[in-house]
This record gives sequence, structure tokens and C-alpha cells, in this order.
Amino acid sequence: MAVLYDAAMTYSEKLRISWEDAAALAEKLAAELMPRRDEFRTIIAITRGGMVPAAIVARRLDITYVDTVGISSYEDKVQGQVRVIKTVPGNGEGCLVIDDLVDRGTTAQTVRQLLPKSFIAVLYSKPSGRPFADLAMKDIPQDVWIEFPWE
Repeated sequence: MAVLYDAAMTYSEKLRISWEDAAALAEKLAAELMPRRDEFRTIIAITRGGMVPAAIVARRLDITYVDTVGISSYEDKVQGQVRVIKTVPGNGEGCLVIDDLVDRGTTAQTVRQLLPKSFIAVLYSKPSGRPFADLAMKDIPQDVWIEFPWE
């Protein structure tokens, strides 16, 4: 699969994440969320990047109801208009939303509008997007492109 780059952004380096590192960080996320697990009835994975970490977190927290929200903001390798492809009913109460990365926060802001009472957790965050996630496991510089193993 081709890596999508935001044409308006210059990346100083590419960080390739292995399956093992991604799984370990998802496990760490689950451990961080464990004391709060009774707050969550549903896990919502942001497709497609959040699906793998959401499956790991769902298993560890023993949450069996998992759904998805689909949001697209890239077209022809350039970040553009946000399109909501699939959503879930409700206001997000009791929902733990999982994604792999919050970059500029566009997807997280859209999710927050759709599900204002949800809790958003991500594996990685960049400075521009960090304010839009409730929990991030690892911060990285804005100019680093992350390539996940599922890409």
C-alpha cells in the first residue's frame, strides 16, 4: 500500500512501527485504561488505523461490543475535506474511541462533534493533534511520518 503524505507538510523522517511495537503500545494503552474500564460499554475503532489497537484493547478490557466510525480526509495523497463514511448512533456516552494516531486532530475533532461524550485514546500523538485526544501513549514530533505495519 502506498504511503499517503500531506503535500502541505514536510517530513524530516519516517518512523516505521513494527507489529510487535504497535501491539506492545496497544497493550500499554489497555493497562492505562484498565482502572476506568467500567466507564466504557463500547469500543469504537476509527477505521482503518484504529482497528488493530481497538481489538487488542477490547480483548484486554473484556469489552465485547466493538463498532467503527469511518472518516476520510485524504484524497490523492493530500489532506482535504473531511468525509464521514460511517458513524454510530448516540452521543458517545460510555464509548471508548481508539485510533492509531492523532496528527493535526482533524479526525478527532470530527469524532468529538459526532460523539461529544466519548473518550478518545490513541497510540501516538503529534503536537497539533494532542489537545484533541483524551489519552495518548506516545508523543512524536509533528514533522515525523509514521508508517504503521497495517498500511
